[in-house]
Amino acid sequence: MENKITNLLKIKYPIIQGGMVWCCGWRLASAVSNNGGLGLLGAGSMAPDLLREHINKCKAATDKPFGVNVPLIYREIEGIMKVILEEDVKIVFSSAGNPKTWTKQLKDQGITVVHVVSSSKFARKAEEAGVDAIVAEGFEAGGHNGKEETTTMALIPQVRKATNLPLIAAGGIATGAGLLAALSLGADGVQIGTRFALSEESSASPVFKKMCTELQEGDTLLALKKLSPTRLVKNPLFDRIKEAEDRGASAEELLRLLGNGRSKLGIFEGDLNEGELEIGQIASLIDQIEPVETIMKKIIEEYNHSLSRLHKI
Repeated sequence: MENKITNLLKIKYPIIQGGMVWCCGWRLASAVSNNGGLGLLGAGSMAPDLLREHINKCKAATDKPFGVNVPLIYREIEGIMKVILEEDVKIVFSSAGNPKTWTKQLKDQGITVVHVVSSSKFARKAEEAGVDAIVAEGFEAGGHNGKEETTTMALIPQVRKATNLPLIAAGGIATGAGLLAALSLGADGVQIGTRFALSEESSASPVFKKMCTELQEGDTLLALKKLSPTRLVKNPLFDRIKEAEDRGASAEELLRLLGNGRSKLGIFEGDLNEGELEIGQIASLIDQIEPVETIMKKIIEEYNHSLSRLHKI
């Protein structure tokens, strides 16, 4: 499956694990890398010293490429970037901010930079900033989403038209058939979050994982559009957010309602009532928690089966 993305990132399969907060430590990242994809450490839920620890443990656990996902609006961004540069990280996926801020400095150190966007407009801005590749993420994805609410199937061909950079599709992709569909739409690879978040190696709470494997269609919705659109599982916290939004609550009131540490409370600590439960729509397709090795094998088998089926049509 050699193409622009596998050549750029030096990986076997064009499959990148999403850099999800509270899910993506060294165990998950190294497992994905060891099985032919690209594992990412999720720096958005790590202090600089903890990120350094995970980078070094990941280096010990795999001799394959791995990277770090960095939300550019993270309050500890300076410290995070200092660690990335000091520890000679080779690949950085940036998101949630202006790619011009850090791309040149990272690339000057020989780092491959990939930026996550939600629209063709931002894809062009990322290209102008000098990134090496783009992740176009549709609003099916879990967690924070773009305000455009464009689906992955609509987004990928539009971004492909807007840029010639290597393109990674994200949002609602968890299977080999999804990989084939993304490539057919013009992507060069996929970023998979939810399926890896629900793997054995994910650092998410077992309680959270089990709950997600029981979700049905429609059990996640976008909320917090006055702050940053976020796909959440419906729970008592979500109900309070929805009630506040329905009556026109201000951004300030929503911030007070959320408080601090809600995503850690839900995803990492397993509080299913008061936690912010971020997961993608595709969770309703996932009904078991499996090791990464099994997940990767299934995705490649599904891809080959889907491709073979199409050839027979």
